[in-house]
Amino acid sequence: MSTAPTPTPTGSSKLDAAKQVAIANTPGKISGLALYSRFALAGAVCCAVTHGGLTPVDVVKTRIQLDPVTYNNGMIGGFRKVIANEGAGALLTGFGPTAAGYFLQGAFKFGGYELFKQQWINYLGYEAASNNRTAVYLASSALAEFFADIALCPLEATRIRLVSEPTFATGLISGFGKIAKTEGLAAFYSGFGPILFKQVPYTMAKFVVYEKVAEAIYKRVDKSKTSNGMQTLINLGSGLIAGFAAAIVSQPADTMLSKINKTKGLPGEGTTSRLIKIAKELGLRGSYTGIGARLFMVGTLTAGQFAIYGDIKKVLGATGGVEIAKS
Repeated sequence: MSTAPTPTPTGSSKLDAAKQVAIANTPGKISGLALYSRFALAGAVCCAVTHGGLTPVDVVKTRIQLDPVTYNNGMIGGFRKVIANEGAGALLTGFGPTAAGYFLQGAFKFGGYELFKQQWINYLGYEAASNNRTAVYLASSALAEFFADIALCPLEATRIRLVSEPTFATGLISGFGKIAKTEGLAAFYSGFGPILFKQVPYTMAKFVVYEKVAEAIYKRVDKSKTSNGMQTLINLGSGLIAGFAAAIVSQPADTMLSKINKTKGLPGEGTTSRLIKIAKELGLRGSYTGIGARLFMVGTLTAGQFAIYGDIKKVLGATGGVEIAKS
């Protein structure tokens, strides 16, 4: 994810590193906490806007996963069935926890990714980090997502309960409070294993594919001469491809997460045993239930996230950092 204009390569990795550091440390450039807090804010906004805006798609996708017998006519048929049975307002079920949860998650995910990427560059040195940039992208995104999921998990559990049981509560606050009161705080993290299993591979695929696609494009297009509008289009296209890859990788865990959060487990039944039981019940084919809706949803929101993220960073002046992509 580019954070500063990439200078023309010199052919020397050491000289390129010196030029990158010089750009990052140019007087007037934002750095440190001021820089990474801007990355976090941009990430929070892009995730809250995209996930919140796609709440209706997520409602239908979750219903297909949880009740494939009733919702068996695809995404469009699912929309029609929800509206016919419950009214159009049902498509916004879970909007509160979705927007709030992904605001927090986006801050940790994008801000953390930029922070951990810089730490790996500092630790390995520019030349080694650039030569092993795929590993840097993967490690940085995995670490960022781990901390992001700690923030997201309670709100995601509340969202799934509201969507799967429309009469459970009236919204975020009442649903959150009811789960805490009747099932205890541990219930919010009953899906932490599956959410890690889903989100960590998802985010690793998302960032590394985005970085690789953007890098391939900028090898053919001079970024320094590219307009802001064209850069936004490149972010959209790279994000769309990254979203498709991330959706395919994480679909089985997404289905299991929906299942495990639908109802509480039997007395004495642990999360691991529940996951094993659900996996056996679903099978490979069942774990990809709702993949069409999720490809549409994840492709759209990932494209939107990277476009919005890039534009907000520019508005906030968050152009510091060291870039390791080769052009």
